[in-house]
Amino acid sequence: MSQATPFQRIPITIVFKDVSAFKESYGGSVGLIALTGQLLKPERPSDTVLITMHPIGGTAGLPVMKWFAEAGVHILACDSRYRGADYALIMEKVVADLGAAVRYARERLGYRRVVLLGWSGGGSLSAFYQAQAEHPSIRTTPAGDPADLVAAGLQPADGLAFVAAHVSRHRILTDALDASIRDEANPDDRDPTLDLYGGQIPPPYDAAFIVRYRQAQEARNRTITAWVKARLAALRARGREGEEFAFVTHGTMADPRWLDPAVDPNDRPPNWTYMGDPRIVNMSPIGFARYSSLRSWLSQWSIDDARGDGPSNLARTSVPVLVVNNGADDACAPSHARMLFDAVPHADKAFHEVRGANHYYQGQPELGREAVDVVRTWMTEQGFHQQT
Repeated sequence: MSQATPFQRIPITIVFKDVSAFKESYGGSVGLIALTGQLLKPERPSDTVLITMHPIGGTAGLPVMKWFAEAGVHILACDSRYRGADYALIMEKVVADLGAAVRYARERLGYRRVVLLGWSGGGSLSAFYQAQAEHPSIRTTPAGDPADLVAAGLQPADGLAFVAAHVSRHRILTDALDASIRDEANPDDRDPTLDLYGGQIPPPYDAAFIVRYRQAQEARNRTITAWVKARLAALRARGREGEEFAFVTHGTMADPRWLDPAVDPNDRPPNWTYMGDPRIVNMSPIGFARYSSLRSWLSQWSIDDARGDGPSNLARTSVPVLVVNNGADDACAPSHARMLFDAVPHADKAFHEVRGANHYYQGQPELGREAVDVVRTWMTEQGFHQQT
């Protein structure tokens, strides 16, 4: 292994104006957004920076980001305004946040070229951003509130690298919804013929069951969406346009994949996810979409309304793309990596699998560094990552 390159961790704060009818992120001045992040800056200068942002996660502390910097790759790991709290998250505004980071990297930090690192949930965000930067079209959120990405002046990135990425927040949630729950107000009311954790339908699951289960999951998503839209309409009808309503969605880690590795197979272990035992996570406070609000549900979780779809957005982009799939990923399914790759409409794309790697390379630093080397090599071949 080559010697690690020394690097600095430089705290970054990006402040910009954001006019909104109401405030949906905690703390700070009304009308101003302050994004925090870190610039991991190797001693060797480069004209290219790899920018990573996750809708709610902080990426700067991930070991893989340190490994990028040690490999000589400059990294700007920036948090969105919703860091750690997605109950009011609006995906269109996360795109604006990523746009502020791209602009800051070029205009304040002096990098000539930008590559977006779509890590995990940052993959669909990066695709959404690039599609709007190349072909801006959105002026409102799915709820009809202002979110003008046309006027935002988003600067397109020069390349996209997806690592351990899923296709969208709304798809990963829908595939994890507990299809057995029949009453949103009473999650103990369950259909035993769909209850993965009820003991009556143990894995393995046949194809017919998976089809029925997926249909029930999508139906449940649409039932919640219909209720959300009715609630919003009722608020507006009473002259309460700016008000919100918070709610809980129970049972959101019941994807058959995590119990039966033969469903969308890779080398992950059964009865396990990156958040732990799926049975426990299913009703845990940390589960997907556990706490939400009306507008946020439409923007990030509704299968019919949310716009942050990786494949459909990638189909509208023109820059070089790399997709890296982790061969034992316990968070993002292998079919998602293939869907992202297949959606790229041009030939300047590459695919690589890190065999045996779990989502976070936990206990696998050598596999994490393999992924880093794949990205770094691809950047160099594309003419990025030029030493200055």
